[in-house]
Amino acid sequence: MHHDLNRTCPVARALDRIGDRWSLLIVRDAFDGVRRFSDFQRGLGMSRSMLSQRLQALQDAGVLTQQAAADGSRYHDYVLTAQGQALFPLVVALRQWGEGHLFDPSEPRSHLQVISTGQAVAPLLPRDAEGRALTAAETEVIKPDQVPLSGDLTRG
Repeated sequence: MHHDLNRTCPVARALDRIGDRWSLLIVRDAFDGVRRFSDFQRGLGMSRSMLSQRLQALQDAGVLTQQAAADGSRYHDYVLTAQGQALFPLVVALRQWGEGHLFDPSEPRSHLQVISTGQAVAPLLPRDAEGRALTAAETEVIKPDQVPLSGDLTRG
C-alpha cells in the first residue's frame, strides 16, 4: 500500500534499488577501488551470504557488473557500470553530510580530495540552470497527476 503512494517518486524508487546500508557501502568501496569479493568482505566485515546477495542485487539493478579479473587470475572483478558511476554525487553528498554533522571537530575521519591538487572536494549543492545554489524552499515537486500553473489551459 505504502509502495503505491511512492510509485511516481524517484527518491523512493532509488531507495528500493540501492537504499540499504550494505549496498551503499559496497558502492562506496567500489569507488575506492575494491573489486574482489574477498576484499569487499574483509573491508565490510559482512557474512559471505549477505555480501553475495547484495552483490547480486546490485548487478540485477545494473549498478555493478562482473568481469574477468584484470590480473588474468580465475577470479572475477566487480566494477561499477555507467549507472553505478552516476552514484558518485550521492556518495559524496552522504560523505559531506556525515563530515558536517556526525563528527566532533577533533575526531579523526577520512577525507575526499582531488587527486591533481590535493584540495578537498567543494560542497555539493543543488543548483539552478544558471549555477545559483538553491535551498529546498526554492524548489517544488510536481507530481504526474498535477498540472503546473504555467501549463493550466483552463485559465484564460
